[in-house]
Amino acid sequence: MAWSIDDWPKSIALSVEDARTDFPILKRKVGDGKQLIYLDNAATTQKPQQVIDAMSEYYRNSNSNVHRAAHTLASEATTAYEESRLKLKHWFGATQSRLVFTSGTTEAINLAAHAWARTNLTEGDVIVLTEMEHHADIVPWQMLAKEKGVELRWTPFDLETFELDMDAFAIAVKGAKLVACVHTSNVLGVRNPIEDIIHLTHEAGAKLILDAAQAAPHDRLNFEGLGVDMLAISAHKMGGPTGIGALIINDSTLQQMEPFMGGGDMIREVHLHHSTYQENEHMLEAGTPKIAEAIGWGAAIDWMAQWDIDSVHQHGLFLAQKTVAELRKIPGMKIYGRHAEGDGAVVSFLHESLHANDLASFLDARGFAIRTGHHCAQPLLRKFNIAATNRVSFWLYNTEHEVDEFISAITDICNKYA
Repeated sequence: MAWSIDDWPKSIALSVEDARTDFPILKRKVGDGKQLIYLDNAATTQKPQQVIDAMSEYYRNSNSNVHRAAHTLASEATTAYEESRLKLKHWFGATQSRLVFTSGTTEAINLAAHAWARTNLTEGDVIVLTEMEHHADIVPWQMLAKEKGVELRWTPFDLETFELDMDAFAIAVKGAKLVACVHTSNVLGVRNPIEDIIHLTHEAGAKLILDAAQAAPHDRLNFEGLGVDMLAISAHKMGGPTGIGALIINDSTLQQMEPFMGGGDMIREVHLHHSTYQENEHMLEAGTPKIAEAIGWGAAIDWMAQWDIDSVHQHGLFLAQKTVAELRKIPGMKIYGRHAEGDGAVVSFLHESLHANDLASFLDARGFAIRTGHHCAQPLLRKFNIAATNRVSFWLYNTEHEVDEFISAITDICNKYA
């Protein structure tokens, strides 16, 4: 029977205890027998058993290529693959739009750069970005600027409030052809004023691509409701497998795009001296797709559908705010971010006399998995005159007890070594 949105249960408020039972890795002991406390969810989330089972089931019983044969296995694989696309369109409010599978948010942004920007921008055209961007939303545009001679304009953020300078953005976007903006910073956790950015972008006659990798695990984004032109997302940030993401595109933008790669499903007819291409999202999907990963992502969406997404967001924000309040009590600890209502469940911090790598190693020895480094956001960190921070980030299976254990451990480490 074909999948229907009615197959999703009525969502209920998040039960952390019930959610945790579906994640086998959370029972893991690390090091010399310490209980794993996983606080690196902005890098990747853990996977529920349902996702693991869905991918394993495909390989055990339906492994085949898609769109290429009439036999039973091919039909089963194609149905499961395309049902995952349909689930994602419903989840992200994109039922009248196009969803192109990619290897992740990075490839999705690069796809936009190659398939839309390279075709539609010429020397002197303007792309507006922000100082909060992940490298994946900087480097492709730098490469395009070098190749095509387009101008990159940067929107700054305030070092005290951690907020974008919207007055500067309003000036920068005038005459621009494209805005590339992050929804929620992976370093600061700040949710940018997306609705205002969309309004100003379209008022200026520009297109907007939104990097929503950090927003998707905590926010039921509505692509068509927001009115963005392109949206880049990753499965592994929201309980799905690594190696797959998507670029959601509205129809008017798709019509302005040219194929990124050639071969496989993207063709209609191939002749010796010319070829014609598909006119839907398949135009941008060359070669054998990531079938098991797409099926796994669909299973992750099915799993998430049981929980009210607002309660997921509020839970993560509560843990982040409690962590910030407790970290501020430690002498010499600097916090980066505002952690206001609507922001992501990310806390970046740095101790004035403990190297970030040393602190992370001390915590790892006690069972805590946290992030250390520049978080693929070197321009942002340079603005603070630092090279790295530590970062903890929460998702729906993290508990208040884990925060208490983390604060106890880091306080003890700072007392001993700072």
